[in-house]
Amino acid sequence: MMQTEKKRKGKKLGRFNTISHKLTAFVILMSAVLLLLVWLLSVKMLEPMYNYRVKEELSHAAQVYCDILNKHEDLVGYDAAGRKVINSKLMDALRENSALLAGKCFEIADAQGRCLIGSHQIQSGRCLLHPDPLSLFSDHSTPQWDTPETQQLRAVVRSRGDMEFTLPNAQLFPQIDPQTDVRQMVVCRKVEDRYTVIVSTDLERVDQAAGVIKAQMPLIAAGLLIISIAGAYGFGKWFTRPIRALSGAAREVARGNYTVRVQADTDDELGMLAEDFNTMAREVGRTSELQRDLIANVSHDLRTPLTLIKGYAETVRDLTGDDKEKRDAQLNVIADETDRLSALVNSVMELSRYSSGTQKPQRVRFDLAQLCEEVAYRYENICEKNGYTLKTQTDVPCEVNADPEMMSRVVHNLLANAVHHVGSDGQLALRVSPQPGGKVRVEIEDHGAGIAKEDLPYIFDKYYRSRSDFGKMGTGLGLSITKAILISHGYAFGVDSTPGEGSVFWFTAQ
Repeated sequence: MMQTEKKRKGKKLGRFNTISHKLTAFVILMSAVLLLLVWLLSVKMLEPMYNYRVKEELSHAAQVYCDILNKHEDLVGYDAAGRKVINSKLMDALRENSALLAGKCFEIADAQGRCLIGSHQIQSGRCLLHPDPLSLFSDHSTPQWDTPETQQLRAVVRSRGDMEFTLPNAQLFPQIDPQTDVRQMVVCRKVEDRYTVIVSTDLERVDQAAGVIKAQMPLIAAGLLIISIAGAYGFGKWFTRPIRALSGAAREVARGNYTVRVQADTDDELGMLAEDFNTMAREVGRTSELQRDLIANVSHDLRTPLTLIKGYAETVRDLTGDDKEKRDAQLNVIADETDRLSALVNSVMELSRYSSGTQKPQRVRFDLAQLCEEVAYRYENICEKNGYTLKTQTDVPCEVNADPEMMSRVVHNLLANAVHHVGSDGQLALRVSPQPGGKVRVEIEDHGAGIAKEDLPYIFDKYYRSRSDFGKMGTGLGLSITKAILISHGYAFGVDSTPGEGSVFWFTAQ
């Protein structure tokens, strides 16, 4: 005990081994991880994610117009007089999807690299590809977009196919100043060998926003860490308070104080743990009391036969060795007391086998009513000798799936208990009746003193005796053995009793 206490005190020296400190460290670590994640998403990943989203939007708009061009005949044709004619159906289809071009610069060029149709809706009003703005779907002044640079880009698209890039781009457009404050995303698509589609839009300077967020991150991190540490420490103290109470109560129980209880203030798992601890403390205290009663009862039951055996053996040895009649009577007493000792030891061993589960039920199908009748038959001589009347109700066959030997032991114990507590009228009853669902109910009734209400929950516990049983012979193991057998079968059991009127012990089998 002293070594355990010293070890426990030694563990208290580890300040950072407590749950509250571990919880605080965990919250701080999680806060740091979240801060790192926020930094990555808001600073490092902001611009790439923004550019990716813009590219996806441009690619979708370009694909829609490519599909329209694929479904229709040529956009531009010529009449008999050689005049240019616009395909009105195709133009109508293009205009129906004009909402996709909001905030974008858009053009369709033919296989010769000439701009056929264009639209300029960039909000800044400036386009690095098309310096001269056009109205929506204008086809009157498109040649002003046929600059050498754009024609070169169209030729590259016709040669290489689909492209995406960001302007300024030194490789494709070396003439554009790389220090310009305008940046644009450009998506180019090739429609067979007939057209090229180019869609572009401004890229906002999200790097500036990322810089602002980056500058704020130290303040955000410091504030979050302070709040996390304070909150985690307070929460840890509050969270571990019932655990500390349980720890203190457990040490009290270890010292032998079984009256200690923990107050369950919450309805969560810790509250349930506190209630379970209180239940355990009550049961341990009651078990300790029962053990003390066991020592008193068993020592009394052992002391009496041992005293008689020793006394009569000494008497036979010293006084009545030559008197055969007295010697035989005293030897009979010795034999009877020896039988009592053997019965006590056998009962303890039997209870141990059933309670530990080493003896499993060997289930077979049999008539429980017939078995009860056979057990009751063994008590006819005892009842006749003492003037008792045992009434049986076992006429209806009641088949169950159980261990016949164990069930015989149960009925025997309950009948023996009833005989031990028979009332002044000498009436006992054994009833076996079928129940709904294929179950069978067995009842053993006596008209004795009954059992007090406060004793009913414990009447089947080992070594327990109600107040009315104090001073009677026996160890209180019969009902405990009955309980262990019925639990091993999974059967319900109980007792109904009224003080002064008697008791009905029952169980159900199937």
